[in-house]
Amino acid sequence: MTEPGNVELHDYDLPEVIPGSVLVKVNQSNVCGSELHIFNDQHPYIKNAVLGHEMIGQILELGEGVTIDYAGNTVKKGDSIVAPYYLTCQKCRACRNGQFHLCENAYTYWSKPPTEWPYFNGAFSTHYYIHPNQYFYKVPDNISSKVAASANCALSQVYFGIDESQLSSEETIVIQGAGGLGINATAVAKERGANVIIIDAVASRLELAKEFGADETINLNNHKTVDEREKKVKELTDNWGADVGIELTGVPDSFSEGIKLVRPGGRYVAIGTQSPGTTTAVDPGLLVRKSVRIIPLIRYNPWYLYKSLKFLEQNQHKYPFESLLDASFDLSEIQTALDKSARREVTRATINCS
Repeated sequence: MTEPGNVELHDYDLPEVIPGSVLVKVNQSNVCGSELHIFNDQHPYIKNAVLGHEMIGQILELGEGVTIDYAGNTVKKGDSIVAPYYLTCQKCRACRNGQFHLCENAYTYWSKPPTEWPYFNGAFSTHYYIHPNQYFYKVPDNISSKVAASANCALSQVYFGIDESQLSSEETIVIQGAGGLGINATAVAKERGANVIIIDAVASRLELAKEFGADETINLNNHKTVDEREKKVKELTDNWGADVGIELTGVPDSFSEGIKLVRPGGRYVAIGTQSPGTTTAVDPGLLVRKSVRIIPLIRYNPWYLYKSLKFLEQNQHKYPFESLLDASFDLSEIQTALDKSARREVTRATINCS
């Protein structure tokens, strides 16, 4: 992306692999909502960079000293791996507090222009460079590439968010948004034994959510106002509200609505709206009187990617994860993939990078 709204294909020599790093040949990457935010100039740091962060690839070259992944598994050339898209420096104030997802140096490389070494800092490319102190994990042989590619970031992000909400068995969660993150969140919540209500405007997405275990769906086209949706959620929760809410839409007004959908004393996780400067009207008196606990999250602690791989090992045949990727494009068709994703014509597009 030479500038927001414009993508071009450029060729670069493969970088020399320094000690502690890994060069990966990308098999496929996916279009996440974050790519759309970046492309539309809604990201505070990334303006001229290689897009793409949700991917799977094969090790092409290991830097000196790299013999195992971050779970202690032995790795070699040709192994399939996945990696968080951000750096965890382990030295900054956030990392010293154990809040690796808030690393102050997270985007040190992803925000670099592609003209700067090592060039391949994004996943919409034929290769990807994993830097020292950037976590990565070997993909178990029994997980298909199509399924594993979504572990970072869709599954890892919602897994982290649901853990932070402390969702427990028999509680009710209301999920705003049935895109890739919302569908993955449905599966994670069902494995916790929760009741799941999911909201979206696209009927096909809501039908897919049912295949992932959603107990109730609310179509925005049938419940057009906030009051109607609040009433419906209360009808489904004995006039109480959901125990947990999670916002995965990227629409600021979803936040102010979500507070109304959870019960008094409930928890509300905000993930989807990550662009500073966007606003929504919030009723602080309602927030206080309901004593809703707000849990805003950016990124996830990097070991959640490993937890996600284990989750997929146990559940990849229980839920139709492969159906989440419902459109395929070549690397030369990035613009089309972004446009169709923005228009919500596909749930999650995959890019063939080989």
